[in-house]
Amino acid sequence: MKTSMKEFLHFYFKTFKDIARNSSIFTTLVLSVFLYSFFYPTAYKAQHAESLPIVIVDEEQSMLTSNIITEVSKSPNVKIKAVTGNFAEAQMMIKTQQADGILLLPDNLSNSVHRGEVGGVGLYLSAAYFLKTKQIGLGIASAIEQAIAEQTEKFGHISHFSPALSIHQVPLFNTLSGYGSYVFPAIAPLIIHQTIVLGLSMLIAGYRQSKWQPKKTEFFGLFCAILTIGCLGCFYLFGFTFWLYDYPHGGNFWGMLLAVPIFISCVIGLTMVIASFFDMPERAGHVIVFTSIPLFLLSGTAWPHAAMPEWMQYLGKALPSTQGIQMFIQLNQMGVPTDLVIPKMIYLATIGAILLVLGYFRLTQNNKK
Repeated sequence: MKTSMKEFLHFYFKTFKDIARNSSIFTTLVLSVFLYSFFYPTAYKAQHAESLPIVIVDEEQSMLTSNIITEVSKSPNVKIKAVTGNFAEAQMMIKTQQADGILLLPDNLSNSVHRGEVGGVGLYLSAAYFLKTKQIGLGIASAIEQAIAEQTEKFGHISHFSPALSIHQVPLFNTLSGYGSYVFPAIAPLIIHQTIVLGLSMLIAGYRQSKWQPKKTEFFGLFCAILTIGCLGCFYLFGFTFWLYDYPHGGNFWGMLLAVPIFISCVIGLTMVIASFFDMPERAGHVIVFTSIPLFLLSGTAWPHAAMPEWMQYLGKALPSTQGIQMFIQLNQMGVPTDLVIPKMIYLATIGAILLVLGYFRLTQNNKK
C-alpha cells in the first residue's frame, strides 16, 4: 500500500515537472488561462456599444423637436452626426456608413402630440449590426419619451392625451445587459476545456513517442495532476476573474465546487481518448483549430438549440463542453439549486468514467503492439 502511494505521488509530481520543462505545454495548460482571463474581458470591458452615430431629420424645427434633439444628445448610447431637414441626405449617410440610424421628426409632430394622436416620430435603423441597432433604439426611445412627457404636461389642461406607462426591463442575471457579462461566463468553461485538450494531448503524444506504457499508478498520477490544474483554473476564472470584472458570480458556490472536478474529469477522459490517436504533439493543434468555434456555437449560447436542426441539437447536448457551459451558467450566474443540475453532473460523471476507462485501455494497449 505504501509502495503504491509512493509511486502515485512520484508520478503525480513528475507530471508537474514534465509540464514545467516543456514551455509549450506549460504555456498552454497554465499561462494561457491567466492570459485569457484578461484578454477576453478587456475586449468586452465597455459591455455595450456607445456613441453610435445617428442623423436627425428635423422637418418641423419647433421647440418640441429642439427639446427632443437636446435629450437625444445627452444619451451615451448615441452621437448625433448631423441634423438636417432633408431625409434623402440622411439616407445617403446610412448607405455610405457614416451613420447607423435616422431619427425623423416630421413637420406635424407638435400638433400630433397636442391632439394625443399615435405615431409621428420615425426611427430608421441599419440592420448590419444588431447590437448597434438595439443600443440606438434604447438611447433614442428613452430620450423621446422624456421630451414628449415634458411637452404634454404643458397641455394637460386642454388635452385628453395620457402617455402610456413606461416599461422598464430589469434583467435578473445580467443587470447591465452587457455583452461581456453574457459571453465570458459561457466562454470560461470552454477555455478550460480547450486548454486541457491541447496541453494534455501534447503531453501524452510526447510520452507516446518514447513508447510510453503507463502503469495504473502512473495513469492516475497523471490524471490527478491535470485534475488539480484544471480545478484551480476553474476556481481562478469563476472566482477572481468574475469578481474583478464584476460579472454575475457566486450564485451557488457549493454547487460549483462539486461540479468543477466532475467536469474536469470528463474533459481529461475525453482528452486521453483523443490523444491516444496522436503520433506527435503537433497533432493536438490540428484538433483545436477547427473545434473551438463549433463547440461554442453548439453550446446553445450564441444561438439557441431550439433554432437549430434536430440533429445538431442532439449533437450539441451530447458534448461535455455544452453540458459544462450550461451547468456553470446555471450555478454561477443564475444561482439555481444543486439538485436542478444533478442530471448534468450524472451525465458528465458517466461519460467521464467511460472515457477514462477507454483512454486507459487505448494508451496501455497501443504501445504493446
